[in-house]
Amino acid sequence: MIVAVGVDIIEVRRVQSALTNARTGARFRDRVFTAAEIEYCARRHNSPESYAARFAAKEAVMKTLGQACGWREIEVARQSGPPVIIVHGRAKVRAAALGILRFHLALSHTAELATAYVIAES
Repeated sequence: MIVAVGVDIIEVRRVQSALTNARTGARFRDRVFTAAEIEYCARRHNSPESYAARFAAKEAVMKTLGQACGWREIEVARQSGPPVIIVHGRAKVRAAALGILRFHLALSHTAELATAYVIAES
């Protein structure tokens, strides 16, 4: 059963600007993204788009949870196949309280925009 749906869209240039800011870029990256997400995005030739899509996914998951939580408590992982959501800490506790057993994630991006669509299922 569907518990909640979340969607988010963001301009790639906003995330790129945050990441490349000489004074705060590294802090932003390390505060928002997990080590595995950083490693994945760094390998991509279009890394700003990959970072933006993950940012949108985190926002979409927060919408399904009905509250904000730590950015790194929501992780977009690539195993084999499509990307998946892994929740940690407070996000995991909140998901369990809502009866969420799994998240379904769709990501899409162009050079200008990144979007994420999340379905939380019980």
